Amino acid sequence: MSYETIQFEMRKGVGLVTLNRPAALNALNLAVAHEFRSAFSEARESGARAIVITGAGRAFCAGGDVREMQRMAEGDGNVGAFFEEPLKLLHESILLIRRTPLPVIAAVNGVASGGGCNLALACDLVVACESARFNQAFIKIGLTPDCGGTFLLPRLVGIHRAAELLMTGDMIDARRAYEMGMINRVVADDDLMNEALTMAERLAQAPTASIGRIKWLLDASAANDFAAQLDLEHKAQVQSGQSQDFKEGIAAFLEKRPPNFVGG
Repeated sequence: MSYETIQFEMRKGVGLVTLNRPAALNALNLAVAHEFRSAFSEARESGARAIVITGAGRAFCAGGDVREMQRMAEGDGNVGAFFEEPLKLLHESILLIRRTPLPVIAAVNGVASGGGCNLALACDLVVACESARFNQAFIKIGLTPDCGGTFLLPRLVGIHRAAELLMTGDMIDARRAYEMGMINRVVADDDLMNEALTMAERLAQAPTASIGRIKWLLDASAANDFAAQLDLEHKAQVQSGQSQDFKEGIAAFLEKRPPNFVGG
């Protein structure tokens, strides 16, 4: 499939999705939202067992495309036009990351701002290069957060740090983001893609159906009480115990050999 705003390729069972608007710092617009969903579908159809998201050029993603916001407002006189269909589709893309039952890794190669920051934080794991920067830029132009920022940040860094980041829009570097618990790993700029792909390839060899259930359990834990979460864990464990990967895992353990998981 051909794309205009996305690049997609398969590497050793890993679907690599690259935001490809480098001149616009990979800003999010309607076309990106449509093609992002298509790229995820192609990854699943191509047999991907893990997905890596990164950006082309010197940015991961600068957030919503301000110039497109202005064009849409001038085109139909509706100042908030961008926040109707385009933002709805972008939110569907964020949900797609959470609902895709595969490990999704963000490889943050530069600035991740506003919705671009939250796109990264919605991934299961976040690896950033040393020169990466993160901020919640919405307040800088009189907006409130979107793309899940008010849900994701408090759970990662706590309510007070989240409030500071969201209310000031201050930029923080990758090392600070790591120290605050926003991201998993910081690596040298030249090592970023190798680190992210190596991590993805490792997870692609894991029982990915179980990883999908882990994502489901983690997301549900935000709303469940302890008893409800135990019930959900029970349900997920019954499903896992009936899987081919569980049978293979047990056989490999007893035979003292590495397991060959198939993701089923």
